[in-house]
Formats: sequence, structure tokens, C-alpha cells
Amino acid sequence: MTFSEVIFLLFVGATGTLIGWIVSAKFQKNKIIGAERSAASIIERANKEAKTIEKEILVEAKDASFRMKSEVENQLSEKSKLMQDRENSLNQRELGIERKSDLLDRKESNLISSEEDLDERSRLLKKKDQKFSELIEDQNIKLENISKISQEEAKEILMKNLMEKARQDSALKVKEIKDESIRTAVLEAKKIIVSAIQRCAADHSSENSVSVVHLPSDSMKGRIIGREGRNIRSFESITGIEVIIDDTPEAVVISGFDPVRREIARLSLETLVTDGRIHPARIEEVVKKTKEEINDFMKVAAEDSILELNIPRPHDEIMKLLGRMNYRTSYGQNVLKHSVEVGMLAGLMAAELSLDGDIAKISGLLHDIGKVLDKDTTGPHAITGANVVRKYIDNDIIINAIESHHEEVEMTNPISALVQAADSISGARRGARGDTLEAYIKRMTDLEKLVESFRGVSKSYAIQAGREIRVVVENDRVDDASMDALSTEISDKIQAELTYPGQIKVVLIREQRSVSFAK
Repeated sequence: MTFSEVIFLLFVGATGTLIGWIVSAKFQKNKIIGAERSAASIIERANKEAKTIEKEILVEAKDASFRMKSEVENQLSEKSKLMQDRENSLNQRELGIERKSDLLDRKESNLISSEEDLDERSRLLKKKDQKFSELIEDQNIKLENISKISQEEAKEILMKNLMEKARQDSALKVKEIKDESIRTAVLEAKKIIVSAIQRCAADHSSENSVSVVHLPSDSMKGRIIGREGRNIRSFESITGIEVIIDDTPEAVVISGFDPVRREIARLSLETLVTDGRIHPARIEEVVKKTKEEINDFMKVAAEDSILELNIPRPHDEIMKLLGRMNYRTSYGQNVLKHSVEVGMLAGLMAAELSLDGDIAKISGLLHDIGKVLDKDTTGPHAITGANVVRKYIDNDIIINAIESHHEEVEMTNPISALVQAADSISGARRGARGDTLEAYIKRMTDLEKLVESFRGVSKSYAIQAGREIRVVVENDRVDDASMDALSTEISDKIQAELTYPGQIKVVLIREQRSVSFAK
């Protein structure tokens, strides 16, 4: 091979290598451009997806914000309505208190004028008594001077007159002292009690041992009974309450002495009637749910009573018993509302007397807690209630106030007396407690019989639902001087032997009649 051929071959090889490198470089460049285009496409798709996701997130956030805003606005609207209702209620109570204040001012003015009249009468009576004494002295002198009787007989007559005068003087003096002490004590006590009553306005609810559930139609009674009575048997077994279905149109009666169970049964039956699905499984489900709701209601009622009295929250077990009190009645009066009122009255009176208001409020709130204990608990409710409270509250004043408010135990502090007084005030409010006709008639009859058993009483009349007794006395057997003593004896015997709400006013009437006929 010649040199020129070698050179040619080398040139050809170098040219081929150069062309191959150029082709390879162009291929690599095209590949890089394709990769860049693919990356750009991927980045563009990713940006589009990111924007889409961002828009979706913004829409969801706006929806959530709108829902939260609506809920907040609804809550604010409900709270505003509640505050408005409470403000209206407070305004009404304020108007009532102002009216009562005006009435008390008028009564005070009348009492002042009556006192002036009584003072004038007292002065006239003293003058007459002085004249009467002078007449007796003149009679004694004349008897000694002109009578032909013996000295012993004259002494006996004189002694008799002097004893009569002494008896009258002592009766008048006792009456004067008693009236003065009673007037002073009654005015002070009335001022404290009236102030407490004016500042405490409480509602009363009257309930019975039966509840009525209204039905949309009489055909619903058959569904409540169920096939061969399976629904009604299941309902009574689960709730422990009797269901009475009679001819009363579009209504059934639920009867039971346990107020909590009766309320659970009533609400459960109303739910079943509204829902329309009535069968044993559904009954069990609804009753279970209703029990949970009633427990929540009792918790709310207990919390409300604590907030209303503004006292520290007691132990959880005490709160449970307070909740049960909301479904317990005594003489038709709701026990929890009655207890809150007693606590309020006791606290107000304690504040007037510079005693511990919180202790008085707690004592009043818990004084009837023994009424909601289990039926297995024996003994008076005041004693059993105190025994339960003693486990959770270490305060001898509160315990004594609870166990002594019906005088089963002796009172050891002034707050016990305030709780007893507040209990009587709350129970004696008009409309607070109901009474059966038989019990009312028996109380009136017993009161009249007791009064007519006294010597010199001819007839008695119980009026104003037994809050006042009018006593007609025999003119020749009871004189003016002994009427005060007789009225005191009658009131003492009534207080010792009879049970009655509030107080009884005893009024004695003595009448002198002279009758003649013209022919």
C-alpha cells in the first residue's frame, strides 16, 4: 500500500469519525430538546393541577367559613333572645316589687292611724277604770258607815271588790305588757320577712301522680296496645309505669308514683306516637334514649338552682339528688323550686340579721333532700336527708338546719330557725300547695271543735280557708277583762294540738243585747 493510499484511508476514517460525531451530537441535542419539552409539559400540567387543587381548597374553606359564621350567628341570635326574655322577666318582677312597696306603704299608714286610735281608746279606758275604782271605794265607805252587817261581812264584801279590781288591773297590765312586746317583736319580724318575700319571687308548679298523653287519633290506641297486648306489656315492663287506655277520646293516661319514671314514660310514649313505629325493640331503644335525656335535664336543673342561689357547687352525689328533686312534688308543690325559694328566703333573712348568707342558702336548698332518697331508706325525711348530706358536707350548722326544720331535732343555731321560717313561708304562699277536699273539711272541723271545747264559747266559725277563726263567747260567762286571756289560751291550744300551714288568727266576739217590746 502506497503512502498516498494510507493518507487517503486516514482522511476517510477521520471524515467518518467527524460525521459520526456530528450525527451523534445532533441526536443528543434532539434528545435533550425532547426531554426539556417533556419536562416543560409535566411542569405545566403540575401547575394546572396545583391551581385546581388550590381553587378546591379555597371553595371548601369558604364553605366551612360560611357554615361556621351561620352557626355563630344562630347562637348569638338565640343568646340575644334569651337575654331579652330574661330582661323582660326582670322588668316584670321589678314592677311587681314596686306595686308591693306602694301597698306596704299604704298599709303602714293605716297601721299608724290604727295605733293612734288604740292609744286614744286606751286613755279612755284608763279614765273609766279610774272612775270605776272611785265608785268601789265610795261603796266600801258607805258599807262601813251605814250598813248594819257585821265587820267580818263588810271585810268579806270589801275583799271581794278589791280582788275583782286587782284581777282587772292585773289583766290590763298583762295585756299592756304583752301587746307592747308583741308589737315590737312582730314589727321587727314582719319587716325582715316582708323584705325577704318582696325580694324573692318564685314560680310554683302543681303536678299529680298521673300524666296524660294526647294522641293524633283513637286508632293509635290499638298500635300502643299491639298484637295481643305485647307493646303495652313491653312498655309497662321497661318503664315500670302503668298505661291506662279507656274511652277518653284521643288520649291515654300514664299512672305512677315515681315522678322520674313517669316523666320518662310520658316522653317516651310521645316520641313513639310521633314516630309511628311501635314495637318492643323500638320501645326499649326510645326509653333508653329518653332516660339519658332526663338525666341531662336533671343535671341542668341542679346547675340552674346553684346558679340562681349563687352558692358553691356541692358534691356530685348531692347534685344528682337535686336533679331528682325537680321531678318530685310535695302537696302539689315542686320540691326543687320550693327548696330554691326556701334557700333564697333564708339567705335574705340571714343577710338582714348579719348571719352567713351562703350557709343559710345551702341549708334551705338541701332541707328537703331526704324526700328523693330511695324507698329503702327509713325514717323522717329531715333525718335521712341530714344523714346523707353529712357524708359530703362537713358543716354542723347545715346539718342541724336540715334535721331540725320539722323539730325532730333541737335547733342549735339561728340559721336553723330561719330555714324553718322560710319553709313555712314558702309552703303558705297562696297557690303554692294543694289540698284535698276531705283534708280541708277535716281541718276546719277539728279547728272548730277544739275552740268550742273552751268554757264560755257558744259558737265558732273558721273562715279564710282556716286562716282565721271567729269565736262568739257567752256574754254572762266571759267579760271584757278575760277575753284576752281566753284568746291566748285558744291560740296556744291550737298551736299545740293541730297541724296547719301558716298561722291562724283568733278573733273573739262578745255582744251585749238588751231587748224590750212595745205593746
